[in-house]
Amino acid sequence: MAKIGFLGAGRMGSGMAARMLAAGHEVAVFNRSADKAAELISAGAVAAATPRAAADGADAIISMMADDEASQAVWLGADGALAGAVTPGAFAVECSTISRPWVLQLAKQAGAQGLRYLDSPVTGLPSAAAAGRLTLFVGGDPTDLEAARPLLEPLCTNIIHFGAVGAGTAYKLVQNLFGSIQIAATAEALRVAELAGLDLATVVDTLAHSISGSPNVARVGRLMLDGGHDRDIAFTGTLRLKDTRIGVELSDDVHGPAALGHAAHDIFSRLVDAGYGELNETKIIDLLRE
Repeated sequence: MAKIGFLGAGRMGSGMAARMLAAGHEVAVFNRSADKAAELISAGAVAAATPRAAADGADAIISMMADDEASQAVWLGADGALAGAVTPGAFAVECSTISRPWVLQLAKQAGAQGLRYLDSPVTGLPSAAAAGRLTLFVGGDPTDLEAARPLLEPLCTNIIHFGAVGAGTAYKLVQNLFGSIQIAATAEALRVAELAGLDLATVVDTLAHSISGSPNVARVGRLMLDGGHDRDIAFTGTLRLKDTRIGVELSDDVHGPAALGHAAHDIFSRLVDAGYGELNETKIIDLLRE
């Protein structure tokens, strides 16, 4: 079995690290808020005081952080994972949803230190992470991916290789930007239906099964109908705004169309500016009611 250095024990990272433990791997876990790793430590993980300590002697270093700044800190900070003598040939696997420019920079730095780098953002809610039912979107050398596959399999039901380093991240940003547009459009549709005097429960159910529906529309529509935006938070407004922003940046960088992306960015910016950033992203329906 392998030694895994795991960086991040938030909603997603804790479930992923637990899967590695269940697969029999030795896991050293670092989290900025140490208390969030307590359950993993109780389950057999080793507490690492720094990312550098988590990476020491690891066969694979896996990161699941919230944004570019957090990822940069755990990889390249003074006590970051790449600050020490990493094991040549070990895997550096960045699972966070972060910007493509930072992914390419990190890949170059990791490669210079003899690591095999894969960008591997994931799709799936925290419950899927805990059950090992994520899908991984991978960018990297195909040989490196095949070598890493046995290590990654406990995390997921599917691994999709999109191409060279950065390709997995590019796809994830496209998917999440599309998701942001769907969520904003669902909120607008429900608000219009509400103002037209329609029964929202009937609207949500019918829309979910319509030709315009999707699993995402069905999920967020039901959450908007329920209204419990402050409980069982799977994805905050702040994280949705971050994903929307870096998705729009990718589109702008490649000179792609992004009119709908910019519109979604505007509405999620309003959500965060209104003080709702730490609530579920579906709080957007209430913003449209104000």
